This record gives sequence, C-alpha cells and structure tokens, in this order.
Amino acid sequence: MNQLKPHIEVENLTMGFGDFVVQRDISFTVNRGDIFIIMGGSGCGKSTLLRHLIGLQRPQEGRVLYAGESYWDAEPDDKERLKRRFGVLFQSGALWSSMTLAENVALPLEEYTDLPAEKIKEIVSLKLSLVGLSGFEEYYPSELSGGMKKRAGLARAMALDPDILFFDEPSSGLDPISARLMDDLILELRDSLGATFVIVTHELASILAIGSNSIFLDADARTMIAGGDPKKLLAESKNAKVHNFLTRGRE
Repeated sequence: MNQLKPHIEVENLTMGFGDFVVQRDISFTVNRGDIFIIMGGSGCGKSTLLRHLIGLQRPQEGRVLYAGESYWDAEPDDKERLKRRFGVLFQSGALWSSMTLAENVALPLEEYTDLPAEKIKEIVSLKLSLVGLSGFEEYYPSELSGGMKKRAGLARAMALDPDILFFDEPSSGLDPISARLMDDLILELRDSLGATFVIVTHELASILAIGSNSIFLDADARTMIAGGDPKKLLAESKNAKVHNFLTRGRE
C-alpha cells in the first residue's frame, strides 16, 4: 500500500556547526501519507533538522533520501528538481507584507512555471479556497489575523502541488481554537491531497491529535531517543524524558 512506502529516509545524520555537534547518528523513515512530528525540548535541534531536510544546511555526516534519491549527493539540477517537490511553511508565515495574498501565493508559480497569468490566477484562487481564504485575494498580510496568515502561508506552500509539506511550528502564537482549526486543516489536506507532512512542533495537543509518526530529539544525549506514533509513545515509552514531555510532567 502507498502509505507504507518510504517517502523520506534519513541515514546516520550528524548535524553541527564547526566542532559543535547539535545531533548525531539520527536515522528514521517518513512513509508516504505520514504526519511526521519532530519533537523535543527547547534547543534540541528540531528546526536545524528541518533545515537539513529542505536543503538549507548540509549535514556533517549521513544522507537524506527522497524516494531513494540522495539529496546531498545529487547534482545541482537534480537538487532543484527534488526541491520542487517540497512546500515549506515557516514559523511566521513569511508572507511579503507589500504583496496581497494573491500575489504572495502566485510568487512560486511565476518563478518556477511558464503558466499564463489567467491560469495562475485560477490556481491561486483554488489554493486560497483550500485553506478557507476564498475572497481574501486582495487583502494584505497586515489585514489578517495570526491564524489567517498561517493559512495564507500554507496556500503559498501548496502552490506548486508539492508531495511533501514541511511546517515549522504551525500552531505557534495561535489561540487554542485557531490551533485546533490548523490541525483539522492539516488532516483534511493530508486526506484530500495525499501529501506527506513533516512538522516541527512542541504543541502537545497537536502532536497527539494529528501525529502518525515521530522522532524525539534529546538536547543532552544529542541524538534521537525515541520514535514512532506519539500516542503509542505516550502509552508505552519507559523513557522518563519522553514521558514527561508527552504528559507535561502531570503524571
């Protein structure tokens, strides 16, 4: 079945800056259709791992494979081809404040395709409607709430129909209701688009509500100390750090 096929494979990854090692010997597999959570305490290297996965930072050791193809061993043209399959939602949404929502979402289409303006406009409207922002095409980011900005950033991340979406703290700064709506949207998009999601988050409610697979990075050991379905880790993990993180120390 499709969802059991490896989409991303990370092999013996070591991340660092000069002589300082952030995390070492990390290996895990993200299957197609996973909502894969990268979790751990502050300063453990979650966002650093995300940068390695999306091609912004080269690992000191190890490989990152997409459907069996090694990203960091690929030729420049092949790297660009692989990156076209990614959609990225940064923590702030990273929208251009001087552009309308339509112009923000259209940007990757104008940059990477030869589509005519009318077709781009049609795709932009579709992407905004998918995230519940139909009719907001001419709004500027400053006119939106935090949750709407996140959804607009998600619409732009989906502009090129990627099969892998990477999110850095999608619920950060949102009120509980908006955070829940974001979780629901991620589940809907996974089911309707068949995309794979890789999400950095420390939001416990989101981790347990939407995560189907995960790794737990430990800042002290500087490696991953657990992996698997977060709900199963909550029920079965004997590691005190993992258990305390997933219960927030309430048990």
